[in-house]
Amino acid sequence: MNRSIQVEGAFGILKNDHEFQRFLLRGKNKVKLEILLLCMGYNLNKLHAKIQSDRTGSHLFEVKSA
Repeated sequence: MNRSIQVEGAFGILKNDHEFQRFLLRGKNKVKLEILLLCMGYNLNKLHAKIQSDRTGSHLFEVKSA
């Protein structure tokens, strides 16, 4: 009942914003590589947005020192 919907949101962004419809390559290893590249692009896009909006130095919670 209390499932997170964050993963579904990421797939929605990949499908709609990045126009990803299907894998271009066949085979387990090639599909893994392709999804890895898609995820890296998604994360780089998020990092770029954070850098542009000057939110890279802020943390949600205080970082504890070890």
